[in-house]
Amino acid sequence: METIADIYELSPMQQGMLFHSLYNPLSGMYCEQRSCLLSGNLSVSAFKRAWQQVIDRHTILRTAFHWEELEKPLQVVYQTVELPWVEYDWRELTASEQQEKLAAFLAAEQQQGFDLNNAPLMRCALMQVREDAYYFVWNYHHLLLDGWCNGILLKEVFAFYEAFHQGQSLLLKPSRPYRDYIAWLQQQDREQAEVFWRKTLKGLSTPTHLGIGNNSSSENRNEQYYQFSNALTEALQTLIQQHRLTLNTLFQGAWALLLSRYSGETDIIFGATVSGRPPSLTDVESMVGLFINTLPVRVQVKAEASLLPWLQTLQIQNIEKEQYSYSSLIEIQKWSEIPRGTPLFESLVIFENYPISLDKALQGWSDHLTISEGQGVEKTNYPLTLSVLPGSPLALRISYDSDRFSSESMTRLLGHLEILLTGIVQNPEQQLWQLSLLTPFEQEQLTIQGNEEQGAGRREDWKIPIHQLFERQVKKTPEAIALTFENQSLTYQQLNHKANQLAHYLQQLGIKPETLVGIGLDPSIEMVVSLLAILKAGGTYLPLDPNYPAQRLTFMVEDSKIAYLVTRSLRSPLPPLLRGDQIESNQDLQWIIDLDQIQTQINQQPTTNLETKINPQNLAYIIYTSGSTGVPKGVQIPHHALSNFLLSMSQKPGLTPEDTLLSVTTLSFDIAALELYLPLIVGAKLVLVSRTLAQDGMELAQQLENHQVTFMQGTPATWKLLLASGWQGKQDLTILSGGEALELRLAQQLQQKSKAVWNLYGPTETTIWSSVYQVTSDKVRLGKPIDNTQFYVLDRDYNPVPIGVPGELYIGGMGVARGYLNRPELTAKRFIPSPFDAPPDPPP
Repeated sequence: METIADIYELSPMQQGMLFHSLYNPLSGMYCEQRSCLLSGNLSVSAFKRAWQQVIDRHTILRTAFHWEELEKPLQVVYQTVELPWVEYDWRELTASEQQEKLAAFLAAEQQQGFDLNNAPLMRCALMQVREDAYYFVWNYHHLLLDGWCNGILLKEVFAFYEAFHQGQSLLLKPSRPYRDYIAWLQQQDREQAEVFWRKTLKGLSTPTHLGIGNNSSSENRNEQYYQFSNALTEALQTLIQQHRLTLNTLFQGAWALLLSRYSGETDIIFGATVSGRPPSLTDVESMVGLFINTLPVRVQVKAEASLLPWLQTLQIQNIEKEQYSYSSLIEIQKWSEIPRGTPLFESLVIFENYPISLDKALQGWSDHLTISEGQGVEKTNYPLTLSVLPGSPLALRISYDSDRFSSESMTRLLGHLEILLTGIVQNPEQQLWQLSLLTPFEQEQLTIQGNEEQGAGRREDWKIPIHQLFERQVKKTPEAIALTFENQSLTYQQLNHKANQLAHYLQQLGIKPETLVGIGLDPSIEMVVSLLAILKAGGTYLPLDPNYPAQRLTFMVEDSKIAYLVTRSLRSPLPPLLRGDQIESNQDLQWIIDLDQIQTQINQQPTTNLETKINPQNLAYIIYTSGSTGVPKGVQIPHHALSNFLLSMSQKPGLTPEDTLLSVTTLSFDIAALELYLPLIVGAKLVLVSRTLAQDGMELAQQLENHQVTFMQGTPATWKLLLASGWQGKQDLTILSGGEALELRLAQQLQQKSKAVWNLYGPTETTIWSSVYQVTSDKVRLGKPIDNTQFYVLDRDYNPVPIGVPGELYIGGMGVARGYLNRPELTAKRFIPSPFDAPPDPPP
């Protein structure tokens, strides 16, 4: 006990640091390190004596920490301690060898950490590299000091050094001991603080997740340094002076905005450090110890809020919070509604606004010595720590878990923070939703445009309806086989003649552009003829798969209010409501066109092409969604959307007149349009199979061989069905997969059994597929948009999100449907004007 000067409890911040240090004893957590190069005539003995004098002067520097077999941890101050000091002579090493040795030494010191039971928790090292140059390394545990103290201590060290170097003594005013701060803490009203923090954090049940990086966690840290321009620094200083804001408030506001955009949340929480030095404690500004505290900052980011009042509110909240800055973060966590074991926040903002900065402490301290190559290392237990370094110019330092975040993502993050601050300076009167994160380059990069160049002579082809694209192909290859089903085949000319005859008949019944015609046919020659005929007559077809449940078919007929229905009573029986003998029960349905009953009349019609005037905006078809997310909706697809889609697909993945495509999809699934029309506009052969065959893996495999198929589209479930049947593959087969997520393992299996595998993506509302991607052995992606299609990944305010940040995919361009049939409110909600064509309205 004779060696002990004092014993007292820990501050809240010390308690937290001690816990994390003991939890990961080999991590180097909270082991601070400062190093620099001293050049000139250094008196080593005076320098070492100066450091020892500072330790003798401050009680916290002679302190150790004890916790074993104690009710609560205690810090023990010793009467005297000797500073661990080592010296090395590296003068015989080359400059590169010296750098290697220094790097290894710094890493070893960081890894070594400290035995917290033994004081002092500091050590120094001096390495002579030239006659007049030394590397100096100072290691200490954060339990002793905060950043405020660095400048105080170094100023004292250099003052003692100058005195000792000149053979003089130096008397400084006694330093107030750290225990006085601990005593002050014990006098504060804990119950009042609890009321404040419970109210502040009420309703917050989850921390703000950063939205980038992965879920891994490690003790590996990395740092980046970012410096603002002098112009931006001056602009920020002018802004805060004009509007009576602090720089700390401005950066906290910008950080809250960035987290909101990155996370997609509006209720944001992050940590921020406060000096923790109570003004009521005399001489607190010159005391040495750990006063800093970490407190939660909760910010509501409402899109329509005006920027300046929002920042002013944040500043008022910070001022109110200062009177409770003594609160323990451990206790605040308990008072919150966030579950125990879950951190209150994942990121920390440190504003290093110290009265004596390191730069000022190092400047001009000696006439015969200069200091350079200064650097520091520190580790926290937070995945991401942002330090704001005031000065001219302003700078940032970001420390992060390098296993969780990539260096590229951190570089982008710092750039986005600068863009936010630049936007704040340029227009402080704007609303929060108007602030962008992205540079002009990123704006262009993230607006992924489909290729608008469709090849020579094809720029305007999207204006041509698909039946006319088919007619154009008929002229090129009239005798080529266009369509095969079971034992029947038709050439292009035969198929066109049959479609023309039915189209003439339909026109006589009154079918014209925008007339909705139901088609209730199973896969067959007649189904393809009927589809082309409806389009040639100008009508809009609605697929009605006869195999669908009667309730669903009835709903589609009644909801769409179709006046015409093409069917075959003998081959494709429909539910009673849709049969001719029940026609009177449906007032909208005026004509049942039974192909089995009127074939003689059709055969008497002309075989010539029709001269129907069709606008590209007229509807080609309406197809109902599955209803898996609610009531089925009729999606209205115009001619230009369908033509653009097919022309793009003819280029990539591509189809040639030498190819044969096997169609296996029900007409009521929109992807059937690719299977039926793509071969017919490029001169390839279309092979249809019945629904029974399409659902039998072995039969499907046999059809692939019998017809020498080179292209087939299917859902992943269809491809699994084929593989499960024992299908050995086909090396000249191009596989198209869509409708469900394509698993990498399945894609790799298909690659081994085929010529190529393409992943296709797109909702019904944007005309079948919106993007294509040729699968590689290790990746399955959505790919790039098809022609005249744009992809945007946006946040809730319709701002593009940065790369790596989650958002919602918005699809624009020619493939977007007209909307939902008879659902104007839902159409207005889902089909929104593009904010990139004109400034958007504020979000509701």
